[in-house]
Formats: sequence, structure tokens, C-alpha cells
Amino acid sequence: MSLRQSEFVEVARGLQYPEGPVALADGSLAVVEVQAGRLTRLRPGTDPTRPWDVVSQLDLRQPGFGNGPNGAALGPDGALYICNNGGMQFVSVPMTYADANWTLNVPSLAAADYTSGFLEKVDLTTGAVSLLCSGMRSPDDLVFDAAGGLWFTDWGKLQANAQGIVRDITGVYYLAPGAPQAKLVIPERSAPNGILLSPAGDRLYVAETYNRWIVYWDLQGPGAIKPNPTNFDGCHLLTAAIPGCGGLDSMAMDERGNLYAITIMPEGQNPLSRGGITVVSPRGEVIEFIAVDTGVPDPLPSNLCFGGPDRRTAFITLGGTGRVVSCRMEIPGLPPAFAKHCQ
Repeated sequence: MSLRQSEFVEVARGLQYPEGPVALADGSLAVVEVQAGRLTRLRPGTDPTRPWDVVSQLDLRQPGFGNGPNGAALGPDGALYICNNGGMQFVSVPMTYADANWTLNVPSLAAADYTSGFLEKVDLTTGAVSLLCSGMRSPDDLVFDAAGGLWFTDWGKLQANAQGIVRDITGVYYLAPGAPQAKLVIPERSAPNGILLSPAGDRLYVAETYNRWIVYWDLQGPGAIKPNPTNFDGCHLLTAAIPGCGGLDSMAMDERGNLYAITIMPEGQNPLSRGGITVVSPRGEVIEFIAVDTGVPDPLPSNLCFGGPDRRTAFITLGGTGRVVSCRMEIPGLPPAFAKHCQ
């Protein structure tokens, strides 16, 4: 494994735990803000001190639910589909280091108004927001297959009860095109987070935050996995060799099938550590670790996507410090299944 330092450019700051970046065809970037419960759209500007401007913000609240948008992806109809975790609390930690002062926002327990997680979609032309399905604990990240079906992870909730703090065991779901409710396909997972499909669409990858591994299942059709009787839980292990024993968040993929896994807290509970990106080949080889070094340290990067005319620009959301940064990559990103429908 090699360690690479990249030059990062700040795209935006002052956001409230940004996640789910989606690069759109017009050159703008859509991100959700988990803490604020909204969809924000950024566009390149002309002021060199503010290279990107906020051009729109949309409240994603659904009646009767809390609000915590997580992953986002473009669907076959050109709409933006969003995993909403139903809301969570955040702990704000004042930080000081090297004459700099900032606030680190850390996700915590379920929000007081939490009832369940849900999926929703946004019409990027009209701004209309509609509810797709609900009843999950905490939908987190999602990916469309070529058939228009939607795979997504349920990360679960951390909640307090009379016995103390408890955490859900959840799973991975599939929402078939036109189906009114998602099907739990892969149960009994611990904090499944990032999710991807191989370029051929025949392998489903999942990154599990606290297990610190990336696992996969071979697929035998839309929404159907091939059982693996040689493993206790039916999956295949891609890798557990995450640098620094860091936790895992969301993932992206390049056109060669390499996975780019957001890696959080690589130095344990050190709030001054810098998260990064672990690049893993389809064979499970950890190719490199890219430290996200932007001056102010952030141990909690949250997601990334590829964009730009050549798909070699990576946009990385830094949830803990509320920023979005970009850097250049050597290999172009894999276009999402329905990227041609970008608005």
C-alpha cells in the first residue's frame, strides 16, 4: 500500500454535516446536509475567494417523520433519490489547534422526533419532494442497478432505553422498480454503510463501519444474491486491512472497478486525526490511502463522488467540519447507472 498526499481545493464551507454528493451534468454539485435536513446545490462561481456558490437549498422534511438525509443517487427518471435516516442528534465539540478554532460535529443518538427511516425522491426541475417508502431504521447509502432497481443499506440507530444505549442490527434492502415497499435481502448486518455495484453489475459491495471491512455478494439477477455456504454469514470478504484500523463510511468506484472507501477515525478517538480514502482493487488489494489533509483536520469525512468533464475530479464531503473539498484522481470515476439523466 502507498500513502498519497493530494492537493485539495475547498469547494464549500459552513454546511451542516454534508453527505451524499452527486455531480450533475450542468457542472453543479448536489449534497445533502444531514444535520440541517436539506438538499443543497452548489455551482462554480466567479469570485476567486468563493469558487463555488450555494444556488439552492431544499427542506427534505416529510410529515410525521424526523429528518436526516444521507446518501443520494440519480434515478432512471432523472430524479434524485435520497436515503433519509429519520433524524439524529449531533454533539458539537469546540476545537483549537495551531491558532485555528472550529467546531467538530459528531453524529450521536436518534433525534427526539425520530419515528423511522425512509426513502424519498426530489424532482430536480420542480423541486417537488415525495415519499417512496418507509419503515426501515436508518437508510444510509444507495446504488441503482441497470434494471432501475435500488439497493440500499440500513445503518441502524443508536438509542437510549432503560437498559442503557442499544444499537440496531439491520441489513441491506432492494427496492424493485415500481414496488411500493423495499425487500430486506441481506439481514443481520452490523452498521452496513457504503454500497456499490461492480462495473458489470454482477457483484454487490458493502462497507461496514464498525467491523472495518468491505464484503461482497455475487448476484444472480436484480435483487437476488448467490448464497455463499463457505462463510458463516453468506458473504465474501474483500478486505479487512483498513489503514489505521479506521471505520468505514460511503464509497465510490472508478472505471477499473477499484473501490474508494471513505475512512473515518484512523487514529481511534483522536479528534485531531485526518480521515481519508482507502483505495481497494476488485481483488481485495489495498492500493493506497489518500489522507484528506486540508489544514483543519477532520476525522469524519463522509462521502465522495467523481465529477468534472473527464470524471477525474473527486468531490469529498467532510461531515465533521461542514466542508466540501475536491482533488484530482488518476483514474476516471465509473459513471452512475443513470448519469445521462442528470439535470
